[in-house]
Amino acid sequence: MWRLNKVRHKAGRLGGSLEEFKLKKREHEKALRQARRDRQLVSKRLLLNEDEDQPEVNMDTASGEQDVVTLFHTLQHSGPEREAHLKALSKALHDPTAQLTFIKQENSMHLLVGLLTGSNASCRLQAVRCLHELSHSSHANVAPACLPATPYLLTYLSGQSTKFTELCLYTLGNLCPESDAVKEKLLAQGIIPALASCIENQRHNLAVVEAVGFTLSQLLQAKDAAAKIIPLVLASSLPSHLLSVLTPDPKFGLAPAIECAWCLHYLTCSMEDNRVLLAQGALLKCSCLLVSLGAAVAEGNKEDGMELLICPLLRCMGNLLSSCPVENLSTEVGDIHVVVALCALLQAYLQSQPALARESAWVLNNLTAHSSALCSALLTLNLVPGLIQLLPFSQGINTMILRVLANIAHKKKEFCVQLAHLGLLSALYATLKMADQEMVTLSMDVLFMLVVSGPQVAEEFVKQGGLLLIEAIQYNSEGEIRRRATYLLEHHLVSYSSYCSVNTSAQFVFPFLTRTNSALNKD
Repeated sequence: MWRLNKVRHKAGRLGGSLEEFKLKKREHEKALRQARRDRQLVSKRLLLNEDEDQPEVNMDTASGEQDVVTLFHTLQHSGPEREAHLKALSKALHDPTAQLTFIKQENSMHLLVGLLTGSNASCRLQAVRCLHELSHSSHANVAPACLPATPYLLTYLSGQSTKFTELCLYTLGNLCPESDAVKEKLLAQGIIPALASCIENQRHNLAVVEAVGFTLSQLLQAKDAAAKIIPLVLASSLPSHLLSVLTPDPKFGLAPAIECAWCLHYLTCSMEDNRVLLAQGALLKCSCLLVSLGAAVAEGNKEDGMELLICPLLRCMGNLLSSCPVENLSTEVGDIHVVVALCALLQAYLQSQPALARESAWVLNNLTAHSSALCSALLTLNLVPGLIQLLPFSQGINTMILRVLANIAHKKKEFCVQLAHLGLLSALYATLKMADQEMVTLSMDVLFMLVVSGPQVAEEFVKQGGLLLIEAIQYNSEGEIRRRATYLLEHHLVSYSSYCSVNTSAQFVFPFLTRTNSALNKD
């Protein structure tokens, strides 16, 4: 069903080792996205030149520098071979040392800008290839040297060939994070409205949409993005276009959706109030797409690259939920089967990618914190037994699952009785013995809600040896855990001991109960 569509510009350089080169490039780009899944990562992209007829080879540094100087002087004189010389220059600029040599030549950038703005379309394309090679440089001096060309790169986003527009976009995206001066210049030159216009005009062009997403994501990862960039983005048409790419249609391809989802993630995690995005239906969009992806994963379809879309969608949804008014939750989330999708993702990635499983559990926690309907759905759709089985897992997954179960227990006493019948009491008996103090504390809170829900639950816990366990915890623990154990014993469990008198005192509110709230983090 789902697949990471192969986009034309991802093809490798032609030659004997074409397939090997393609594979290497795809693995490199996957690694970049994979790293960004775990942390914000400003990365550069280098589009492969399909017109080169040999795989890339290492160049002799001295030869590369000399080639650049020779080609620069040759290009200063017009002639029928100018396009061929530009092609040779773009190839020579693969070498980092040659890049520095080129920008040190007097009027070198003026030459490229002249060719970029000239009347010869083929020379314009080769000139932007040269700029693209320079933008990929790791040297700090190269990006500022490219600034004279950026107004023209932005202008050309309004209408050129797909290949040309892609090169302009990825060149701009590579330049964005290089320095504050470069970023400020691009903002002043109108990069945000230019990107908005480009994605609007090219919304059916997968390669261009993906490139716009990449360039915007580079900007949104700036340290001062919340103050200087995000207000401009929210005031533009970009959010609505980004959301339009989040479509459950598999034919649209995952690559552009991945880039746009990361943009939305950077927006939601940088703002305290996400009402602007909520008003545009961002939460519903994320929810619908996760339902579709969860269904595919549940059927055993875990196509390569799918998790790179799931991760930013989960983060978007979790953060958007923290800004969603409780009374609008059911409307904004839409289909209650989103809990089915989240449980499917949790189970599918538990072993292979526990970080993604933890993200799924976090969103499930935020969904159930203020929704009785979604808590009820977990019970009626028989999803709770699967969650209870995950309590022995570590890496933060079990604590998040326990918070979800606490949300369910907190809603209704009837839910508590159902949880007990589904085996939560025996699971708590195990989690109360864990060394993790947070798990023990949460387990005590959930146990409290269960035992106060009805006498039969408390009786069942005592029959399972729970009284002796709580007494042991009271004796061996300190601080909050000890106070919780003491309160449970004195007010709710001691009356069920065969050797204690009946206690008919009223049920008091557990003074140390910590209610699970919505967003726990916005990373």
